[in-house]
Amino acid sequence: MPNNLNEILKLVYLDNTVERWLIVFGIAIALSIVLNILNRQLIKHFKSYTNRTHTDFDDLLVELLRKTSFILIVVFSLLIASLFLNVNEFILGIRKHIIIIALITQLGFWTDGIISYYIKRKTRDEAFKTGSRVTQLKAIGLLVKIFVWIVVVIFIISNLGFNVTTLITGLGIGGIAIALALQNVLGDVIASLSIIFDKPFEVGDFIAVDDLSGDVVDIGLKTTRVKSISGEQLVFSNNDLLKSRIKNYKKMNERRILFTLGFVYETPYEKLEKIPELLEQIITDEPQTRFDRAHFHSYGDFSLNYQIVYFVLSRNYRDYMDAQQSINLAVFKKFSEEGIEFAYPTQTLLVNKEEVNTKEN
Repeated sequence: MPNNLNEILKLVYLDNTVERWLIVFGIAIALSIVLNILNRQLIKHFKSYTNRTHTDFDDLLVELLRKTSFILIVVFSLLIASLFLNVNEFILGIRKHIIIIALITQLGFWTDGIISYYIKRKTRDEAFKTGSRVTQLKAIGLLVKIFVWIVVVIFIISNLGFNVTTLITGLGIGGIAIALALQNVLGDVIASLSIIFDKPFEVGDFIAVDDLSGDVVDIGLKTTRVKSISGEQLVFSNNDLLKSRIKNYKKMNERRILFTLGFVYETPYEKLEKIPELLEQIITDEPQTRFDRAHFHSYGDFSLNYQIVYFVLSRNYRDYMDAQQSINLAVFKKFSEEGIEFAYPTQTLLVNKEEVNTKEN
């Protein structure tokens, strides 16, 4: 058995003995493990160090170490171990291409990490804390990342010896065909960019689309997600959303309120004349409101109708409801004290007594 094993180890394959191949693979495996452990320890060390400093360099270094691919560590280890092999010109050419591809790919990962770190740091700044700025920055970051990886792929293809110009021309023709097939998806993507840059609404805004309404929680590349008042999530296609009439309640600084009150026809003239003054006083006494007008508006079927307009100095719907409730209670109390009766649906039947007596006789 030892003789057979020695014979196997002495066998030559691609100008190297089996024994040398095993040694090289052992070196590659050991080097991969060591480099991976070293990478993890460096991440752990610098991460604990970043908690005690306010500089950006150490944070960026941690991000780049995280973006160091384990697969590329294995490839790098194999390439280092292959230096102990006897190789011909063909193998040297292959190794050179692999080294270049690995380095280009890793540079792509590191560039991706730099972009991610920049976006993360910027979104923590006060100037970027509004929903639209964050969404806009993320969209730009995504486009830059796509561009970076396109460049990486082009460099890799060029390194493999392919004609990049011909390939790009072919991709252009194929891209047109793909664009036609995915025109709905591309329409949503373009619509998302329009939302981001034109800003009809932002993350955190309260919007209404037809009979649906809620808070915008996310603006994606294809859809926008809205949390409705009742709690469920509404998902809108960006393209369809821009075709709709959108009400953005966050854009208003105050809310205009119009309501009517009806009083019985038996109300004396002096009290009818006094009603606008009473209403103005009630609304003026309410915090966060601004009185506009109160008028005897019309003669109704069973009531004398007054129209009242005031403004709630807040965009918040709850503030409006709190103010309206307080005004309604104050109106009920004050008008009860003044002896002014509210109207309700009634019908008065007038009977001619002389005609009734004539019919009875």
